[in-house]
Amino acid sequence: MPQHHKPKRPPSIGFTSLGCPKATSDSERILTQLRAEGYLISSSYQDADVVVVNTCGFIDAAVEESLDAIGEALRETGKVIVTGCLGAREGVIEAAHPAVLAVTGPQATEAVMAAVHAQLPKPHDPYTDLIPPQGVRLTPNHYAYLKISEGCNHRCSFCIIPSLRGDLVSRPVGEVMHEAETLVKAGVKELLVISQDTSAYGVDVKYRTGFWNGRPLKTRMTELVAALGELGAWVRLHYVYPYPHVDEVIPLMQDGRVLPYLDIPFQHASPRILKLMKRPAAAEKTLDRIQAWRAACPELTLRSTFIVGFPGETEAEFEELLDFLDEAQLDRVGCFAYSPVAGAQANELPGAVPEAVKEARRARFMEKQAEISARRLEAKIGREMTVLVDEIDEEGDAVARSPADAPEIDGVVFIPDAENLKPGEFVKVRITDATEHDLWAEKV
Repeated sequence: MPQHHKPKRPPSIGFTSLGCPKATSDSERILTQLRAEGYLISSSYQDADVVVVNTCGFIDAAVEESLDAIGEALRETGKVIVTGCLGAREGVIEAAHPAVLAVTGPQATEAVMAAVHAQLPKPHDPYTDLIPPQGVRLTPNHYAYLKISEGCNHRCSFCIIPSLRGDLVSRPVGEVMHEAETLVKAGVKELLVISQDTSAYGVDVKYRTGFWNGRPLKTRMTELVAALGELGAWVRLHYVYPYPHVDEVIPLMQDGRVLPYLDIPFQHASPRILKLMKRPAAAEKTLDRIQAWRAACPELTLRSTFIVGFPGETEAEFEELLDFLDEAQLDRVGCFAYSPVAGAQANELPGAVPEAVKEARRARFMEKQAEISARRLEAKIGREMTVLVDEIDEEGDAVARSPADAPEIDGVVFIPDAENLKPGEFVKVRITDATEHDLWAEKV
């Protein structure tokens, strides 16, 4: 009798993805390639033949988290490949974990795949379509990150991202639009546009003309955003520097073609501190432009991030920042106490602020912003709006987001008794209550 052998299981890869949405996008590309080549993706260490850890190396806490994740994967499996921003910091990973199989930097899909191939033979199944058209993604089915460029031409003194990810490299506009179309056809309801500097899209290629569905399209933020607005999904813009041409996207928001939402990292308000940070030192013009944007698009939501306790920051300059908050009335704000990053120019600046002072300033900053946020959200009570459902919790309430809320970083809209709703569904609601971060609503 012929013997029947059980088919050998394809090799399985465990995956840990840390860091920002840009790292998530890198992880999705690696995962898509792994599945395209026939590897299985394991959700547990137990089934993984090799583990890939995509790291973050931006601030000390992220470095520690990444090193801990690598250590855990080594203890569980003994076979770990490391990629991501921490991998670009020479010798850091190898010093902490000499047993790792390979280390690459960010946006290194080919290098990661080469390391995987060296450990596990590439499987082959010519009869099976291994991946969906939209690739393998780590986000829920109804929203996706759309990375339009890599790297950054700025040299902010507190940041080492250009040394990790290089100068700006814009993706071809036709390639970006094809990916966006594919995602929307696969059921994605919200596209989150990301990069290191979204406003600079196309600068490196002098805004050359590309093609989308046979139609000429400039490699430039305004034209790209307008085209994305034709796809029928929410389009949300992140990491936007306030260059003059940002004014051109405000009419698109007012017309409802893209979400009235801008994520702009202002970082500070003191001209002297902004100069030390090597940021544009024009806080007064920033306030004027915010007023002009809101006059043109009253629904506009502004999100930003700030750093307090930067080397040399005086109490008066911190008070200047608080005054800016009062003037700007930003909707969503994050604040970090300055943390030295190995390799950053700011480490050499005099006037280090004591840790206790930095934390006290951060607390005062967030207390003031909480008051501003609470007032702005309270003003929405009684209004009707369309929200996107993210999940239904154990109590049967829907957890949704309004156009003012990016996933995982902003607030949410709670809708009680919403068992009949499902994730990825748009629903019209009336706001009934508010806190300093979140809203409550009822279906209309």
